[in-house]
Amino acid sequence: MTQRIDWVDIAKGICIIFVVMMHSTLGVEEAAGQTGWMHYVVAFAKPFRMPDFFLISGLFLSAVIDRPWVRYLDRKVVHFLYFYVLWLTIQFVFKAPGIMAEGGVSGVITAYLMAFIEPFGTLWFIYLLPFFFLATRFMREVPRSLVLTMLAILEILPIHTGWIMIDEFCSRFVYFYAGYALAPQIFRLADWVARHWLAAVAGLLIWAFVEYQMVFTPVPHFGQSLLSGQAWMAGGLGGYSELPLVSLFLGFLGALAIISMSSLLANLSQSNIVHRVLSYLGAHSIVVYLAFFLPMAATRTVLLKTGIITDVGTISLLTMLMGIILPVILYMLIEKTGYGRFLFTRPQWTMTEQFQEKWKPVFRSKLR
Repeated sequence: MTQRIDWVDIAKGICIIFVVMMHSTLGVEEAAGQTGWMHYVVAFAKPFRMPDFFLISGLFLSAVIDRPWVRYLDRKVVHFLYFYVLWLTIQFVFKAPGIMAEGGVSGVITAYLMAFIEPFGTLWFIYLLPFFFLATRFMREVPRSLVLTMLAILEILPIHTGWIMIDEFCSRFVYFYAGYALAPQIFRLADWVARHWLAAVAGLLIWAFVEYQMVFTPVPHFGQSLLSGQAWMAGGLGGYSELPLVSLFLGFLGALAIISMSSLLANLSQSNIVHRVLSYLGAHSIVVYLAFFLPMAATRTVLLKTGIITDVGTISLLTMLMGIILPVILYMLIEKTGYGRFLFTRPQWTMTEQFQEKWKPVFRSKLR
C-alpha cells in the first residue's frame, strides 16, 4: 500500500471543504433568492479551489505513467468510469421525477444518455480526470515546458463553448499537468515551508491580501469586456481575478498557498483536531465528493422550508457541514457493517486483471 503524505491529504481535505461549500452556498442562495455572507468566502476561494484540486490530482502520476497500458487504463480510466456511472445512476433516481415532469420518460432517457457526453451535475470532476490521465500519457514524450506553455495559453484564451467537457478541459488541464510535471519542485516547496514556517506564514498573509484585492476589486466598466462569460458563476464577483492571465496567475499562486498552508498544518501533532479532521477528509475526499449531493439538498430543503433559521449565510454553513459529515458517517457505517462497500470501493469483478484472468481461458478455447 502506498504510504500517505500528511500535507497532501490535508490539502485535499481543504479542497473538498471548499468544493462542498461552493455547491451548498450557491444552491441555498438560488433557492432563497438572496445572497448570504458565505458567498464572500466562496468568492475568495474561487481562484484556487479547483486549480489546487487538479494540481494535487496530478502529483503522483509520474510514478505510474509508464505502467503497461492495460493496468494504466484500469487504474486511471475504468476506476473513475465505474464511480461516475454508479453515482450518475444514483443521482438520477432522485432527479428523474423532476426531469420526467418536464420531458416525460423520453426526457429522462435522453438526459441520462447525454450525461455520458456532457458530465452531470457535481460529477464533472471525476468525469474529466480520465481524459487528463490519458492526455498526459499520450504527451509524456513531449517536452514538459512546451506542454505547460501550450496549456497555459489554453487557460488564458476565452474558450467558452457552453460544453463543460471542452471548457473545463481547456481551463483546468494546465494545473493537472503542472502537478505531474512539477511534482519534485512542489514537494521541495512543501519541505521548505515545513523548515521555514515564519517566512511561510508571512508569505501566506501577503497572498491572502493579494487574493482579497483581486477578488473583491471590481473590474472598471471599460475592462468588463475582457471578463469571461462565466465570471459571475461559481461564486465569482467580476473582480480582477476573473481577467485572463490574472486567473492563471492566481490559480497557481493559490494552489501553492494551499500546499504551503497544508505543510504547516501537517507539522501539528497528529492528535490535533484540525490535523486529524483535514487529513481524514483528504484521505476520503472521493467519499465526500460522490455522496454530498443528497444530504446537501435535503438539508437545504428542510432549513428553507421550516424557516427555523432565516439567515441565508448560516443556512449555507449548516448545509455545507451536513454535506461533509453525513457522507463520512455513511462511509463509517458501511465499513463497520460491510454492506454497501461498492458505493465507495470498486469491486474486484470490475478490475481489468480479474476480468482477464476469468475470461482468458474462454477466449483461448474459442480461438482453438
